[in-house]
Amino acid sequence: MSMVEIPEKLINLLRTARSVAVLTGAGISAESGVPTFRGEEGLWKKFRAEELATVEAFMQNPQLVWEWYMYRREIINDVRPNPGHYALVDLENHFEDFTLITQNVDGLHRTAGSKKVLELHGNILCNKCFECGEPYEGEVEIKEGEIPRCDCGGRIRPDVVWFGELLPAAAISGALDASEKAELFFSIGTSALVHPAASMPMAAKRNGAYLVEINLDPTPLSEMADCVFHGKSGEILPLIVERLKE
Repeated sequence: MSMVEIPEKLINLLRTARSVAVLTGAGISAESGVPTFRGEEGLWKKFRAEELATVEAFMQNPQLVWEWYMYRREIINDVRPNPGHYALVDLENHFEDFTLITQNVDGLHRTAGSKKVLELHGNILCNKCFECGEPYEGEVEIKEGEIPRCDCGGRIRPDVVWFGELLPAAAISGALDASEKAELFFSIGTSALVHPAASMPMAAKRNGAYLVEINLDPTPLSEMADCVFHGKSGEILPLIVERLKE
């Protein structure tokens, strides 16, 4: 960590900026041990995520889809936020206007204590009605193919975005607004390839933001970023917070 050099311009901006936006991807969750869930384990070797995380799969075999999501939830329940997650909480507490945009569905940012979180792909620990879309707070028990029902009669599903579905309009709108007005934008642990999330750092840059990338490897964003850190966010972010507090 001591070998990481934090540019003075970044520190000065952190001390003076009024509006900050952060985009996180799978990289920050991977540092906590969250697997990619591509069917590596046991029974699920026979399936690809694209075969289970779809409306069609739920319509054809809701019990199978739910069993897969229950399996995923069990794993995520044993995972804890890492220092990168907690450093983002510290940053949020430092700014009046701070928006955390995430492509992750594991809920680790909220578990760490982040409050203003826009979850572009939903939250795997939450449920909603397949028909009316209303949140469902009740317990989910799958017995003999019986799926819990909403008050409207619709079947309950995980509150995540499946392949072929649109991302939640409110989250996208809020994320784009935050990106366009940000004076400082962090892209953390994301490949910068999946749209519309990949367009958000570029929108921030076009509107004059200072763009920071933290990722293990170079991405298409690296060449246009003002500051690039190649390493673990769980090491780099706490160091940035430490410098900010000096």
